[in-house]
Amino acid sequence: MKIDPKGQDNFFNILKAVVIPRPIAFISSQSKSGLLNLAPFSFFNGVCYIPPTISVSIARYAGSKAKDSLANIEETGEFVVNLVNKDIAEAMNKTAAEYPTEVNEFEVAGLTPAASELIMPPRVSESPVSLECRLKQVVPINEGKRTECGLVIAEVVYCHIKGEFFDGRHVDMKGLEIVGRLGGHSYCDVGSLFEMKLPIYKN
Repeated sequence: MKIDPKGQDNFFNILKAVVIPRPIAFISSQSKSGLLNLAPFSFFNGVCYIPPTISVSIARYAGSKAKDSLANIEETGEFVVNLVNKDIAEAMNKTAAEYPTEVNEFEVAGLTPAASELIMPPRVSESPVSLECRLKQVVPINEGKRTECGLVIAEVVYCHIKGEFFDGRHVDMKGLEIVGRLGGHSYCDVGSLFEMKLPIYKN
């Protein structure tokens, strides 16, 4: 079957169902006035090693309301990416609704804000890994439209990882039990691992 995205009303649903699994950026941010926000985004990945850099795409609007996460990031230049494991998956899902700006999603989800090391927004204490980030730039996509997104590119300036998952050299990737996003209402976890050595071309 051949599909032209421009002629397919629900191509967004197809894209989400085939670009899988996607890691979840559970983003904690804070406005200049001190209001906390916590929300999940799955168009997220690492993009560079030096400096350590991540990207996450965030819609600018939810209906007529500006998305608080993107507004906070642009306003302060700081946020935390908290990774989601099985233990906090249900709590993460509770924050996915479009709440009014004044609602603190930490309280909605029953999660604990913990002080970050280098930035103002708190991290999620229950998350197995939290990445403190400083904004480098926001690339507008579909600029000026109600469907506009901001591709957030940020440097990771500090990392928190629970000690039982890191021995000083290796991360226990299976033990983390990180949850990934699929299409529809589906999620997945790292249930099995397999290895393939990187090939080396010898001239």
